[in-house]
This record gives sequence, C-alpha cells and structure tokens, in this order.
Amino acid sequence: MNNKDVISTDVLIVGGGPSGLATAIALADKLKQKGEEKRIMLIEKGSSIGSHILSGAVIRPQVFKDLLTTGEFDGIPFDSKVGADVTVKLNDNGGKTTLPFHPPYMSNDGNQIASLGQVCRYLATLAEERGVEIYTGFAVDSVVYDSDNKVIGVKTKDTGVDHHGVKQKNFQEGTTIEAKITVFAEGTRGSAVKTVIDKLNLDGGKNPQIYSLGVKEIWRVPEGSVEAGSVKHTFGYPLRDKEEFGGGFIYGLTDNRVALGLVVGLDYKDPSFDVHAAMQVWKTHPYVSKILEGGSVIEAGAKTLPEGGWNSIPKYYADNMMIVGDSAGFLTTARLKGVHLAVRSGICAATAAVEALINNDTSKASLSKYEELVNSSSIYKELYPVRNMRAVMQDGMVVGGLKMGIQLITGGTCFMVPETEADSVVTKKTAEFSGEPFAQRFADKLEYDKKLTFDKVTTVYYSKAMHDEVQIPHLVVDNEEQFKSSNINEYGLAEASMCPAEVYELHTDKKSGDKSLRLHAENCVHCKTCDIKSPNSGITWTTPYGGDGPDYNMM
Repeated sequence: MNNKDVISTDVLIVGGGPSGLATAIALADKLKQKGEEKRIMLIEKGSSIGSHILSGAVIRPQVFKDLLTTGEFDGIPFDSKVGADVTVKLNDNGGKTTLPFHPPYMSNDGNQIASLGQVCRYLATLAEERGVEIYTGFAVDSVVYDSDNKVIGVKTKDTGVDHHGVKQKNFQEGTTIEAKITVFAEGTRGSAVKTVIDKLNLDGGKNPQIYSLGVKEIWRVPEGSVEAGSVKHTFGYPLRDKEEFGGGFIYGLTDNRVALGLVVGLDYKDPSFDVHAAMQVWKTHPYVSKILEGGSVIEAGAKTLPEGGWNSIPKYYADNMMIVGDSAGFLTTARLKGVHLAVRSGICAATAAVEALINNDTSKASLSKYEELVNSSSIYKELYPVRNMRAVMQDGMVVGGLKMGIQLITGGTCFMVPETEADSVVTKKTAEFSGEPFAQRFADKLEYDKKLTFDKVTTVYYSKAMHDEVQIPHLVVDNEEQFKSSNINEYGLAEASMCPAEVYELHTDKKSGDKSLRLHAENCVHCKTCDIKSPNSGITWTTPYGGDGPDYNMM
C-alpha cells in the first residue's frame, strides 16, 4: 500500500474476524457467479489475522456450509466435537450442584470447540484464494465522509509520531482508502464504527448496548485431567446473584489442553469490582482447581462481548456502509455465542453489496436489502424471541429465570422488564456504594501464587501484548479536570479495577496525598472495557499503531 496516494476499492472491509472474512468470501463468490469483477480489500489492525481474536469458543458450525464448499467446510480447523456437556452451580463453601438439564438455549449438541483465531486464519487463506486483498497491521484512525456526511472510506493511522505529537524521522502519513461500500467488522465496540453510529445517530430509539468482559486462559494439564470435547459451564461462585451476572466456562481441547474463563456483565455497581481478580478466585474453587492441578498456563487474554440483544442493535446500514458481527451486536447472550451470527451477517451483507454494486446504487435505500435479509435469517429468529433476556436477568436467577421462561412461551413478550442503562452509568461512586467492596469480599483470596492464580501483569505477559511506547497513548482521557475530580476522587479510579491488564494505576503522592493517574498503555490487550465502563465516559479507546496489541495464537 502506497502511503502517499489515496487508494480506491469497490468494497472495503474493516476487520479480519469471522464477520469480515465471511463477508469477503461470500462477496467474492457471489460476484463471480454474476460474472462481475470487483476489488475487495480487507484491512486488519492486528499484526496477523487472528492475533487479536479471542473467543471461548464453542461454535455452531452449520452456517459455514452456506459459506464454503464441502471440501472447504471439512477443512475448518475445529479442535473437538462437543461431547459431555454440563452446567454446574458452584457454591461458596466449595461444593457444587450439577443441573440435571440444560438451561434453555445452552445445549451444545452438534457444536464444535475451536480456536476462533485459527479458524479465522483458515478463512483468510480461502478469501485470498478468491482474490480478496488482505492487509494486516493497518489500524483505522478515522472514518472519511463526503460533504453530505456519507461514509466514503477510512484513513489509517499516522505512524512515526512521539507521545507529544511531534513527527519523527520515520513519520508516515496514514493511507486514505476510499470505497463504494465500507463494511465495518471491527468486533466489539469498534473504535471507527462507534463514531459512525454517533455521527449518524444509528442507535436512536434503541436501548443502550451493554457488555460483558471475559477473561480467558489456556492451560496444558496432565493427561486425564480433562477430556477433549467436554464442555462445562458454571454459575454461582464467586459471583453474587442480583449483583453480578455471568459465569465460567471450561472446554476440553486436544493435546491435554483446556480453555477456561469467567465472563461477567459490566453492569455491576461496585466501582472496585475486578473481573480479572474474580476469575482468579473462581479458579480456586475445587471444581476448577482440580482440573488445573499440575498444569501450567500457556496463553491468556481478555475481550468484551455485546450482550444487549435485539433491542440494542443499532441501524446497521446507511449510505455506502454496513455493520456486521459483534460491531452490530449480533450475539445471543442466552447461548453465549456469536460466531455463527457473525458469519450469517457477513453472508447477508455480501448479498446486499452484490446487488448494490451491480445496480451502481450504494445508497441507504439500496443497502436496506441487508436489513431484509437479516430479518428473514436465523439472526432474527434467534435474537428476537429473547430480546429481553439480558434485561430481566437484572432481577436475579429466580425472578429473571421465571421471566425468561415466560419469554420462551410468548416469543419474547414479558411483563415488568427492567430498564437497560449503559454500563458506564450504573457504576456507583465509592461513597454511594452500599454493598460489600470487592477487596473485602475476597480478602483472603487476592494473594496470587503464580501457579494457579496470577496477577494482571502475568496475564499481559501471556497475551504477548506489545506497543510502540513512543507513540501518543491510544487511551484518551476526555476531560482531565473532570477525570481527576470525579473518576479519581469520587470513584476511586474504577478503571484500575475494571481493566484486566493493569493499564490504569492510581498514584498517591507521599507528601501531599494528591492522587493522580499513571497510564500504562503498553499493557493494553484491546478489550475496550475502559471505553465501555469508565464513569462519565471518561476514557476513549482509540487504535494504537497497526500491529500493536496482543498476539494471540490459540485464543
């Protein structure tokens, strides 16, 4: 790519995850079937395809049959077919109760356990074989609009700038890429598409999107510790009903490996709650620690998930642009799955794009075909009936579970659905939080032995996160005066607790007692939690240089 010129393409896909790659593959195939030749370009901010991908992942594979040939489907690098599948309630006293049934939507019959990063690498090779141009290590800095505020492309990030904004000898201006259609496939809380949604008011009249944070580790364990293909989901300890929503997962992999993690909704009120620390506490429960005994961690990281459901999905198309996958919020919280919906959304978007390109009409009216396709697809059929699921779970497992059951009978209709508020709004100030602070709840559990439990810096190490430390910090404090007076003094720097990578440090001057923020942006694993949960929306996550961030292999 020539950084001095404006590059033009027919379709630009921003993001190399499952939704972006599915869009690319389906688009290339459908254009070929129509006898059309169009340029398809995909850019990815990670150093390679898959390096920023983190998911459980138990995948519903059927959708890939609609995307790939039979031979290509058979070549997908799934790790294990799901075998034993249980849901377990963990008790505070170390006990457990295995449910005699699967909660609605939680059955994994016919599903596959996989490294989503490995699957994306495979899909990328298939896309390139179809003529799709894939460029990794290119981070989008801003979206480009025409005079009518219509999206016409993106500009990638300038490089060679020091942390004061001064251009260095190696300065390179970012590339402007113009496209007839831009498809945003950035994953959760995409930094570019977030600005588009705000600018074009695409979320007007919708519930605010809410999120969860998942902290994940991959371990190698002694032979016989876990069976490949086994799936265990947990709820209960260390989370408190009505205070935190979430649970754990333990997936048996081949080669004596196990993928495990804790996923917690970011709508908790305690400003000191720490999902990373809660995951370490979860591992000390005998049900979990027994599986890990004698093993060692080999990779770790964190990622957020959009949990708002159908009522939080923005308008996912406008003139010259579409939004796919997690960026649009296509995830089923009831299943804790979104990969199959991401792929389906990519297929739908590709179908709409082909028609628009052939008709030389990429207007909002033309691309509304995408919405028609989504509404007649499995995305609507799966998300609409449980559209209030996440909201009612604010009432706790018993009342929320009852309301969830009513929704399954009525097709989603339910009485007394709690209002959904943005995660950044629900956090209480330290003085206003009436519950038991996190450190007090787990006072005897927060010393890490570096064998079973680990601090955040160790997680960063196992994520292989790296950043150019000379660049302008990509984590932006939006209002420094308010951040100090409110986020630090009133919330106790909640960002330090919520971040799973020790990016935010509260520094107290020994002489004056003055408190201030010390930012360690180099630790960032790109989960976007701070952008989502920071009180007063105090932090904006922007892209660092392309190629910076974690370097996941099996996540």
